[in-house]
Amino acid sequence: MPEITLAIDAMGGDNGPSIVIEALAEYISSSKSCQFLVVGQQDIILPLLKQFQLSEHPQVKLIHADQVVEMNEKPGQALRSKPDSSMSVALQLLAKGEADAMVSGGNTGALMAKAYFQLKTLPGVLRPALMAALPNARGGRSYLLDLGANASCDSETLFQFGVMGSVAAQVIESSASPKVSLLNMGEEDIKGNDVVKNAAQRLSASEHVNYRGFIEGNHLFSGKADVIVCDGFVGNIALKSCEGLATLIVEQMKSALMSHWMYRWFFRFLQKRTQKSWEPLKPDHYNGASLIGLRGVVIKSHGSANSKAFGSAIKQAVTEAHAQLPERIKDRVESVLLEQH
Repeated sequence: MPEITLAIDAMGGDNGPSIVIEALAEYISSSKSCQFLVVGQQDIILPLLKQFQLSEHPQVKLIHADQVVEMNEKPGQALRSKPDSSMSVALQLLAKGEADAMVSGGNTGALMAKAYFQLKTLPGVLRPALMAALPNARGGRSYLLDLGANASCDSETLFQFGVMGSVAAQVIESSASPKVSLLNMGEEDIKGNDVVKNAAQRLSASEHVNYRGFIEGNHLFSGKADVIVCDGFVGNIALKSCEGLATLIVEQMKSALMSHWMYRWFFRFLQKRTQKSWEPLKPDHYNGASLIGLRGVVIKSHGSANSKAFGSAIKQAVTEAHAQLPERIKDRVESVLLEQH
């Protein structure tokens, strides 16, 4: 495999740069095939690199950036007033070809805005989309997009999301023909608004997408679809509703099981015996949302990610960079445009 260079925004995220550098140290200990450009304020990052014995590591280079985009900062303000932020500098490295991918746990809105203006969309792509993996009942992953990059979309944009998501699933999951569905209020053809119905007609007519019809919200985790398409308004609410339900279930189980010593013993016993079964469902394994449709690989790590979760985002970036995902999306979109004409 060719060597991959990753630009990492070390200042982004709720938990600070220490999480990023710890994740980097863990990743480097098991992989010698990547170079890392760590971008951030030198007086903060250098002591952390020394702490994790990375300050003189041949795979790591520290690049100073004066400014930091705060997690609660408005995207427009960050775009105009912070050209030398760690996020901007990392994206510039990607835009100039000095890096093959970029990872950030920073402000999502600012990252999307800066990536859009600094990298631009691929030829023929109307809008980029934010895509993330979900565990499914078949033991694999399904991919949901858009998760908030575009609050409203027309039918042509949803159609392109289906095309781009299909390519991404092929690359990441090595799936020959991923099943694509549109998230809707029912599975019947008569259900939904005109935008969703028109998008369904476009996807059905295309030979470049394995379209399987509508899917309802209760089947997000069923594995019926490998790629689930919706606008960013619906996708963001769906994802956060799932996160909230998962948190509720875990807290309720803990509360019930820890109320008596016998239940506590049983819970620990069950946890130990089923550890391998639960491992694929841990949120850490699914951290790393892809901003697809741009002229470069951009991965958004969850702001509250721990080191293991940020490590998953790094792995996602390496996978997409090795597979040259933007180039493959570009080729597929070009084929679709030719199909239309």
